[in-house]
Amino acid sequence: MVESMVTFFLIFLLAIGTQGQTSDDVSWAKRVDTGSQVVTTMQFYFHDTLSGSNPSAIQVAQPQSGSNSLGGFGNLMMVDDPLTEGPDKNSKLIGHARGMYGQAARNELGLIMVLNYGFTDGIYKDSTFSLLSLNPAMQTVREMTIVGGTGLFRLARGYALAQTYSINSSGDAVVGYNVTISTYI
Repeated sequence: MVESMVTFFLIFLLAIGTQGQTSDDVSWAKRVDTGSQVVTTMQFYFHDTLSGSNPSAIQVAQPQSGSNSLGGFGNLMMVDDPLTEGPDKNSKLIGHARGMYGQAARNELGLIMVLNYGFTDGIYKDSTFSLLSLNPAMQTVREMTIVGGTGLFRLARGYALAQTYSINSSGDAVVGYNVTISTYI
């Protein structure tokens, strides 16, 4: 009788101990519950392709002729850029950045970013965060604001640090993102 109770108790403890774990953990993100909020850190790569037969970013507006500003002030791009776990375009797809960015500065390369980052991998599947910020693209590391989200990122606030990994003569770029997001419990 005592043996069966001990066995039952051990099985019960094992069942309780594994309830908070998930098999959906991913290598590109980490969540920490601080008691009053959850802080999520992520690292992924954004692939912005302007060239070829299947670009992920296309121009949807341009300034009137005669504009001679640096970087094409007034140009507006619509994007559906893949997000991957690593910098190689064939690395694991984890989501998409969808929205637009435009050249918002007349005398420097400053892109206004209005993008929704949606995820398709692990526990982050169907969760999104929204970024609305100026991207001073010529700086080595750019800090941008996260202003909201859905799913695990509901009521998100935070920042993204972006650093260009590679860019070619056509403007195709791979950008590494390090993101920190806080959400309320």
